[in-house]
Amino acid sequence: MTKYTELSELARQVRRDIIRMVALAGSGHPGGSLSSADFLTALYHDVMDHDPASWKRSGEGQDMFILSAGHLTPVYYSTLSRSGYFPASELATFRRLGSRLQGHPSVRKDLPGVFQASGSLGQGLSAAAGAALGKKLSGDPHIVWVLCGDGESEEGQIWEAGMFASHHHLDNLIAITDWNGQQIDGPVSAVAGEGDLEAKWKAFGWNTVIADGHDFDSILGAYSKAKQNVGSGLPTMILFRTDMGRGIDFMAGTHKWHGKVPSPEQEQEALNQLGSTTLGDF
Repeated sequence: MTKYTELSELARQVRRDIIRMVALAGSGHPGGSLSSADFLTALYHDVMDHDPASWKRSGEGQDMFILSAGHLTPVYYSTLSRSGYFPASELATFRRLGSRLQGHPSVRKDLPGVFQASGSLGQGLSAAAGAALGKKLSGDPHIVWVLCGDGESEEGQIWEAGMFASHHHLDNLIAITDWNGQQIDGPVSAVAGEGDLEAKWKAFGWNTVIADGHDFDSILGAYSKAKQNVGSGLPTMILFRTDMGRGIDFMAGTHKWHGKVPSPEQEQEALNQLGSTTLGDF
């Protein structure tokens, strides 16, 4: 099995997990989770320096990942599970009362892989910048990764953190934006008109990389470029062009599935479209 074939199958299983988790819970956010599945799968399985067996919340001696767009827990939890942080069977507890898999990431019950509670949009990039500065000060050469949404990027705190990171030369910070053009109220362009994110991040003193978030060659190339910028004195923003609801025709390209749960019939249709994998459902 080639690398790309393996990553494709993993991403397909992650998408199956997303649909089943949200349907089983009766709540959750499938749209952005589906659009982020490919590049998160590649990050955890081929790029990031991490070890579930020795994970600790301090992040010492490993790369760290922080989910700033905290509502994207379906893709986050599936990716963590499929990377070995906890058994896939636990995905069935998503959003249940008392579960470690809350609707937004929580550190209260020490879920392996989760460094930072998030969900209040805009805050995760600040936390990641702080973690990156901490690694700089302690001499830890590892990278801090963070995922933001393009709708989330309307938050002022994102840009405050952007200024902080460039001012402090946090070249060990690599941020990712899921640039799918949709948010809960409609197209991002219609809600706040944030415009050209590439130009904005460059103006804030960041290296920027644009890539296709559904093509593994493009994804891995973007990660390679971003890692080459470590040592440049500037943080890096990867802007992944994606489709909200990717992989399921009736969910793709629309904000309407940002936080909508499929009916039993829609769940089965979505799973039929995705197809099975050798990994198996939880």
